Amino acid sequence: MASHRKRLRLGWVDVLVFAVLIAATAYVGYRVDSVLEYRWDWSGIPGYLYRWDEEQQRWVANLLMQGLATTLRLALWGIALAAIIGVVFGIMRTGRRLFPRMLSRAYVELVRNIPPLVFVFIFYFFVSSQIMPLLGVEEFVRDASPRTLAWLEVLFGPSNLIPNVISGVLCLAMLEGAYVTEIVRAGIQSVPRTQTEAARSVGLSRRQLMQHVILPQAVQRVVPPLAGQFITLVKDSSIVSLISIQELTYLAVETAVSTTRLFEVWITVAALYFGLCFCCALLFNRLERRMAVAGQ
Repeated sequence: MASHRKRLRLGWVDVLVFAVLIAATAYVGYRVDSVLEYRWDWSGIPGYLYRWDEEQQRWVANLLMQGLATTLRLALWGIALAAIIGVVFGIMRTGRRLFPRMLSRAYVELVRNIPPLVFVFIFYFFVSSQIMPLLGVEEFVRDASPRTLAWLEVLFGPSNLIPNVISGVLCLAMLEGAYVTEIVRAGIQSVPRTQTEAARSVGLSRRQLMQHVILPQAVQRVVPPLAGQFITLVKDSSIVSLISIQELTYLAVETAVSTTRLFEVWITVAALYFGLCFCCALLFNRLERRMAVAGQ
């Protein structure tokens, strides 16, 4: 049966909501202009998005777009690593052995009951002083060939900032991995027990049970909350600006201070975050519909 899409109709309630939003935006702008005596000046904002490079003779990304690219890299690598952490600890939380369950629960409770900012500060300084030297990231980047360095800059940004970006990715992954763990645990436990009992009755091992019965069904159940967690990670990436990771919020602070165009800069940054998160939401909605059709 062909899928039938409902047509969206614009009702009077929608028109009323849009009118209220427009009126509220106009009122806020009026109050800022009259009460704070703020003089709006948007002329310099496009120059902080893109600038003309005389040497390359083309338009290149400036501070805000560079920060947006770093934010996107942090989110992509962070959610990939958080997914690995979440799957491993999620399976451990549903296992039979006591020690893996205790370890995974301790990790989840530790992260969820510490404010994100405090966790990032503690973990970042531990990562910078202990883990990063063990990984040898700085030495690897310094000794990398030009071709390898070019690929690293595509994946992680400017070479001089790669160690900081990797530290930020590890912080975000550890922070978000606890929430992904709970999502995976809930997805695994949502599979009916009758199916697991039937699989065990035919002689499937624990690994075969997870691989062929539980995980394929759990994946469809965890995609929507994982999509929401990814969007949350995009917004939570602004936390690492406080540990000098040069993502969008960090560069927005520098731009706002140097230009004194506070409202213009932050409205632009809010629009960039909204556009990125909205595009992610549309992409995940499409993926969810495809998985729903494939599962029928």
